[in-house]
Amino acid sequence: MSFLMTDDYKAVSDTQTLEVIHQSDEVNRERAENYAIEEISSYLRSRYNMPQAYAATGTNRNQQLVMLTADVALYHLIAWLPKRMGFEIRETRYKRVIEYLETVQAGKASPDLPPLIDPATGIDAGIAVKYGSWDKSKYDY
Repeated sequence: MSFLMTDDYKAVSDTQTLEVIHQSDEVNRERAENYAIEEISSYLRSRYNMPQAYAATGTNRNQQLVMLTADVALYHLIAWLPKRMGFEIRETRYKRVIEYLETVQAGKASPDLPPLIDPATGIDAGIAVKYGSWDKSKYDY
């Protein structure tokens, strides 16, 4: 079973795009969804348990993750179309998704996803650790 359902695309696309989805080959749609899942996971897997997040079903799914995945999957689906019909809006939404994922990666945003737990210690392994030091002191008089 796929993480995305056809109705999930209604929140991020217009009727013409939905027509493309319905007319597209099921294998291509699945492939685009898998590309989207892997692309999003590559940004978030260092802090979040992405297999667990994508294993959720129905209303237990994180709705923001559903929207992001649908946007990226549509970007890949429309890129395969002849003449790339409707590509501009998809490209804009895709860039917004990537910007958001980079924001999460930098620790400036925190989606409600299952944390990455270290199996050996049981502690959240995705917590960012800050390290560094003060500027070097110079005592030249």
